[in-house]
Amino acid sequence: MLRFVVLGIASLAFVGTAVAADLPRPQPVAAAPAPVGKYPVGKYPVGKSPVGKYPVAAPAPLVTKG
Repeated sequence: MLRFVVLGIASLAFVGTAVAADLPRPQPVAAAPAPVGKYPVGKYPVGKSPVGKYPVAAPAPLVTKG
């Protein structure tokens, strides 16, 4: 009797796995091709500020030696 119970549970597990494999899944979205020659080079203010310079609106830092 125990063999039939184990065999039944195993067969239900295999059938459940087969049914789950047949369920529809959403397909990945196709990536749109990037436009050629439209990359905004130099359009962002990153790296445009002078290095080592302070803003005009703020006073220069007070440097004391000693």
